[in-house]
Amino acid sequence: MKIHINTLVLFLLCCLVGGCTDNNTRSVVVPVIPIPQKSEISQGIFSFSTATKLYKDKEFSDAVVTQFADKFSKSAGLVLQRVNESSEADIVFSIDSDIPTEAYKLSIVSDKINVIASDDRGLFYAIQTINQLLPPEIDSPQLVKNIKWTIPTLEIEDKPRFEYRGLMLDVSRYFVPKETVLKIINAAAMLKINKLHFHLVDDQGWRLEIKKYPKLTEVGAWRVYRDEPFPLRKNPTGPGEATPVGGYYTQEDIKEIVAFAADRQVEVIPEIEMPAHTNSSLAAYPQFACSVIDHYIAVLPGMGGRNSNVVYCAGNDSVYTFLEDVTDEVMSLFPSKYIHIGGDEANKESWKKCPKCQRRMRAEGYTDEEDLQGYFMNRICKYIQGKGRQVIGWDEWTNSWVPDDAVIFGWQGLGEAGYKAAQQGHRFVMTPSNILYLNYYQGPQWFEPRTYFGNNTLKNVYDYEPVQPEWDKASAEKLMGVQGSMWAEFMDSPKSVEYMVFPRIAALADIAWAQKDIKDWQGFLNRLDVLCRHWEYMNINYSHSMYNLDHLVRPEQGKLKVALSCIRPDVEIRYTMDDADPTSSSVLYKDSVMITGENTIRAAAFKDGERVGEVLTLNLEWNKATAKKVINDNPNVYMLTNGVEGTDKHTDFEWCGWYDQDVSFVLDLGQKEDFNKIEIGHVVNYGMGVHYPASITVLVSDDNVDFHEIGKKEYSRDEIYKYGIFRDKIGFEQLNAAGRFIRFDIESPGKTPDFHHRAGQGAWLYFDEIKVF
Repeated sequence: MKIHINTLVLFLLCCLVGGCTDNNTRSVVVPVIPIPQKSEISQGIFSFSTATKLYKDKEFSDAVVTQFADKFSKSAGLVLQRVNESSEADIVFSIDSDIPTEAYKLSIVSDKINVIASDDRGLFYAIQTINQLLPPEIDSPQLVKNIKWTIPTLEIEDKPRFEYRGLMLDVSRYFVPKETVLKIINAAAMLKINKLHFHLVDDQGWRLEIKKYPKLTEVGAWRVYRDEPFPLRKNPTGPGEATPVGGYYTQEDIKEIVAFAADRQVEVIPEIEMPAHTNSSLAAYPQFACSVIDHYIAVLPGMGGRNSNVVYCAGNDSVYTFLEDVTDEVMSLFPSKYIHIGGDEANKESWKKCPKCQRRMRAEGYTDEEDLQGYFMNRICKYIQGKGRQVIGWDEWTNSWVPDDAVIFGWQGLGEAGYKAAQQGHRFVMTPSNILYLNYYQGPQWFEPRTYFGNNTLKNVYDYEPVQPEWDKASAEKLMGVQGSMWAEFMDSPKSVEYMVFPRIAALADIAWAQKDIKDWQGFLNRLDVLCRHWEYMNINYSHSMYNLDHLVRPEQGKLKVALSCIRPDVEIRYTMDDADPTSSSVLYKDSVMITGENTIRAAAFKDGERVGEVLTLNLEWNKATAKKVINDNPNVYMLTNGVEGTDKHTDFEWCGWYDQDVSFVLDLGQKEDFNKIEIGHVVNYGMGVHYPASITVLVSDDNVDFHEIGKKEYSRDEIYKYGIFRDKIGFEQLNAAGRFIRFDIESPGKTPDFHHRAGQGAWLYFDEIKVF
């Protein structure tokens, strides 16, 4: 018996390492994502050839079967013959109305493939399973020769855990070309993702042609050019500045996207943001903003600062007419039963000053602007529901009241407000930012393109269980499913979008489809390795971050303890300490390494003798402060003396930070030392509110009681709020001092000023290495 050797090796690996047992039968996991509910393999293969014949029941769509046949024609050069009788066919697609929607049964024996489903969705998902069982070359856009087109014999019974299995794609902050949108839809559908939440509107661009309001794309789809990262981009200087950056989808583009997705059983859910995140529409039609807005309204290139306070006027009836007109055209383009209308992060300051908004509040008997937002959202919601559609909104809706029959997306933190909506009787979807936001870093930040916030790694996503143990049963049953959200603030190319989505979308698919409590991290990785080979033929720019190394360097008894790790347990970590890059014959890392002096460690992950990750370089510097104790309640103060300097990413886990407070910490040198110079590492990220202190004072003591000042630096407002992203050192020289304890008293600059992106918020102070010479 012959079989395509690479597929067989990977398949057997998955069987041996990724096996699991359910309550009824022993089921060996096949190399498919998402994992099937039940699967049993047997000895044998089915071979596709020029003689292979296919039959489908007439109730199934031709489009689903044609996609299947076209793949063979394109990559394998095989034309699957269609026959009119199931008895004549090698592949039989049969309908059974008793099977739940989206479920399927797949039986593969050496001379027959039988698929049974109740609808096109179930048939499509069975075909996606077959597709992943085939050699990865099946996804080649060109003919591939000398491949054995075989799949293993097995039995599968499969159905999804959740009805809503979604991916959100933000095309406002970065306009994603139509071709890339189609590519992502195609790859998502292969993983049985069935919803594309299309974030078409935000402050940074209006991406949908609305014929009744042409300025929405003539003006609202375009912004000024700024070369800085998203949080640093300055607002337009005025109406005369050119706006070359942007784009939009014509209504014909949308029809193509919707039809393409429908052929792949993906429902495209449009989102039209309101009442906030609307600078793009209000730049085009400023008459729909509150009259109290006193600055130029423009499409924002970045965060916008105080300019992001622009929202629709809730007291102006023409606003509701405008939005009804817009949603009418949206509903004519998108057959989805759901329309998402946003409702998040609405700044209420203009409503508090606007005569029309205040008049509306008095007329409705409101005393809180949150209730005015409830009125706004409810009014639009009722209009859309009157057209036979259902409405989705973000979890801020729970700050007031949630309209009847609306679906809430739990996004803040761990999505707790989604569950709050469920307790009020509403359906909800979990897309918690702390786990399922795909714009967070997906691996060790030293190797990653800049974004913001912390890490949501592939393993973080895979380990996520949406139903929490403390939930009551009735509320848990209102959970429709889960969604990964790809926000695009830092994207600059189609490839960068793909890099952030893949491979984490594969972990998302397992969460959304697989039954609860089926978790096998190594088994998932085995299945993912097979899928990645398909992606390579599909020209998908997936990230390899799962192979990069994390490090943890901590002072311990006057030494530095260096720990290395990788989220993949199936790799070897090898390292050097001689300034050479590691190879497969370098020292094998088994446990932490103790360092007693200045050194450089270079390490990387290896699999099957090949380096698979980036080389991690740790330049461990040494001075009188290295490995010494720092006294403060912050659990990260060890980072101040661990010998490793952070990057200019203040969230890279090498910076110790404090928010909106004065800070004091003490370095214990262990014994009295003479010294003449002190440095402390420091980082600035203007857009994220990371700044210089107002002042920093250095004091010295022999007993940690009586201190005297040996140096002080004070910073002006211009120095504190210096623009940019950079790291530097705050230094004190010619000290001619001695002592055991060195105290740093650091004064916070207080609330950020009016001109700042984050006006009125506190400032972050971040420091890393203290150096004493």
